[in-house]
Amino acid sequence: MKRLFPAPWLSLALWLLWLVLNVSVSAGHLLMGAALGFLAPLLMRPLRPRPIRIRRPWVVLRLFLLVGRDVLVSNLAVAWGVLNAARRPPRSRFIKVPLDLRDANGLAALSMITTVVPGTVWSELALDRSILLLHVFDLPDEASFIAHFKATYERPLMEIFE
Repeated sequence: MKRLFPAPWLSLALWLLWLVLNVSVSAGHLLMGAALGFLAPLLMRPLRPRPIRIRRPWVVLRLFLLVGRDVLVSNLAVAWGVLNAARRPPRSRFIKVPLDLRDANGLAALSMITTVVPGTVWSELALDRSILLLHVFDLPDEASFIAHFKATYERPLMEIFE
């Protein structure tokens, strides 16, 4: 059954969405929605992420709290930097962060974290996943930022996913 319907809830949702968007329950729309709900998950199965196995659940909680703290602190720092930009312009730069994290799920989590934390933007990941290009809003010291980034985000994600 799992081979025919790799994501049964997604199939049902796509079928219902098709019917709602077409505002019709005619035989043709019922069949077309069913075909969409059946074929889309089958064709997209190779794109689905691997199942996640969390190795240390307490590290997830600690990482969540650290990210929450950094979001608050970064919000204040970016707001202060924007308000005082006329007196002291921010030192925005692109930096290359060497990565030890290779797990696809861990990298996805790292990209979400950098997106959530104000003042950082995930710009590019090397094809071999060894270097991350980040844009930082205000960067006084590149070495300390990289050390903080790796210790606060990358190391816990490696504990969780690898």
